[in-house]
Amino acid sequence: MIQQWLNWRAALGVIAIAIVMGTLFYSDFLAKKIASEEKVKIEQWVEALKDINNPDIIETHLSSMILTENSKDIPMITVTEMDSILDYRNLDSVKVETDKNYLSAMLSSFKQLNQPVVWSNPHNPTQKNLVYYGESKLLKQIRYFPMIQLLVVALFIVVMMVTISLRNKSTQNQVWAGMAKETAHQLGTPISSLEGWVEMLKSSPEQEKVAAEMEKDVERLKLVSDRFGKIGSLPQLEEVLLLDQVNGMVDYLKRRAPEKVKFEISTADKEVRAMINPLLFNWVVENLLKNALDAMGGSGEIRINISDEPTRIKIDISDSGKGISKKNIPNVFKPGFTTKQRGWGLGLSLSKRIIEHYHGGELFVKHSELGKGTTFRMVLRK
Repeated sequence: MIQQWLNWRAALGVIAIAIVMGTLFYSDFLAKKIASEEKVKIEQWVEALKDINNPDIIETHLSSMILTENSKDIPMITVTEMDSILDYRNLDSVKVETDKNYLSAMLSSFKQLNQPVVWSNPHNPTQKNLVYYGESKLLKQIRYFPMIQLLVVALFIVVMMVTISLRNKSTQNQVWAGMAKETAHQLGTPISSLEGWVEMLKSSPEQEKVAAEMEKDVERLKLVSDRFGKIGSLPQLEEVLLLDQVNGMVDYLKRRAPEKVKFEISTADKEVRAMINPLLFNWVVENLLKNALDAMGGSGEIRINISDEPTRIKIDISDSGKGISKKNIPNVFKPGFTTKQRGWGLGLSLSKRIIEHYHGGELFVKHSELGKGTTFRMVLRK
């Protein structure tokens, strides 16, 4: 399926390039043809001008018609051999009157475009004037057409790529939500069964301690199932004390972390409040803390800093672990990417989705250096 999609995209690209190249060549052919015809028109115009100014030629009416027809589209300037301007046609009369440099500028551009047509005055054969001419509106349109077409094609490609990207993201979101909800559904049955077994163990005095510990794990499983069940649904946000939420997850992981790992939480304001979904927010904090623990290999320091700003709240979670290489930083939030021997590489991807899609915030790698550690920043909007 993927191979067919790639082949289809390649074929579409080849067809688009062929159409553009064909248009470019044909437009260039038309432009050269029109330019050649305009040169002939200018030459005819000059000959007609000679006839009109020659008293020995009687058929001046036809020459006058040629003069009028061939000179109505093409801008031109007639100059002496010393470049003194004698006459001009089909130029912007307003600019001629208001800008004293306009004619000189147009003359310079005409000289770069075409070779002049020489006109010998019938009354004074030794006097030669030069007719410089530019491009008609039609010729300019033909020349600009390929550029316009390229812009249209480029815009079409951009729109198509954005559309495909959005469609893929939408499909991916649906897959994520479907997988999460199915996982929650599948966990429901064994969790219910485990709850029953725990209640049976509680009835036995000898098993009270075991039952209590098992009950904690069952509650933990229920929490995980509830988290998965909320993926894909619009979560209910509530205002909570952010420090209490973070402390709760730190306390939970501190009991399970090696003794050589130190946790430190700092904030200038202990009463920082934020609109979050506690269940999903805790999941994000847990994922970031677990990644920090894995990166440190059993010893080190995890620092959490909460800073309250007028329009946002920033939460930095830093570790003193092995760090992330620069080439891997752009990939850490991609589904399936992991540097661990175990794991699916979904934790950070889900965490980013929870913060950005459900909380309207941001989650990114603020800083990382190999051998010194990593800092993840979470931003919550007020």
